[in-house]
Amino acid sequence: MSSELPPSKLGTKKHWDDVYSLELTNFEDIGDEGEIWFGEDSVEKMLDWTQENIPKEPAPSILEIGSGNGALLFALHEAGYNAQFICGADYSEDAVNLARAIGISRGEGAERVTFAACDFLQDYPRVTEGMSKPDDGETKVWDLVLDKGTYDAIALAEKDENGRTPADSYPSRIAGVVKPGGHFLIVSCNFTEGELKERFATQETGLHYQYIFLPNQRKPFADS
Repeated sequence: MSSELPPSKLGTKKHWDDVYSLELTNFEDIGDEGEIWFGEDSVEKMLDWTQENIPKEPAPSILEIGSGNGALLFALHEAGYNAQFICGADYSEDAVNLARAIGISRGEGAERVTFAACDFLQDYPRVTEGMSKPDDGETKVWDLVLDKGTYDAIALAEKDENGRTPADSYPSRIAGVVKPGGHFLIVSCNFTEGELKERFATQETGLHYQYIFLPNQRKPFADS
């Protein structure tokens, strides 16, 4: 599949604000936690890989970009990863409000998972309560950075006057938060293995291609 994708409403903030406004209302009314973006299978596969490759002790710092309702991060917490070192960032405030409400509802430590309203292309999320405060200007503080379809959505945004989309700056932003020796785990259904390697595993990012799995939802792993 070509990396040149036509613009779609899925690439707009308004679409996701509308989605999560409705899902937050539904959760408050009937307790429905909402749709899992890319489905439960992606959550399970990412959880399996994390458990096989990322030790629970000492507690790793984990960041998900575009965390939505927090389903993946809650699954990691339930699997034994320390909630005080887990953070989800989303540019939709209602996505963050929904995830926080779900965490409180679930209890048993799920409420300790941090969710931050943050436009990742403009700002980096703050560290969680369990993490040490980094030196001024230091952003490469995350052992594991997760993307479950966020890059796919960003790639559907309109181009600017210079012919660039927000996706063009995304790989370097990812490289700016992954610790040396850390990992970036991404699931995509719109890009081929070669396209993802070409975008992320570059001299500029310093990320190195490691592994790929799943025939329908392609998933490369890179470390810095």
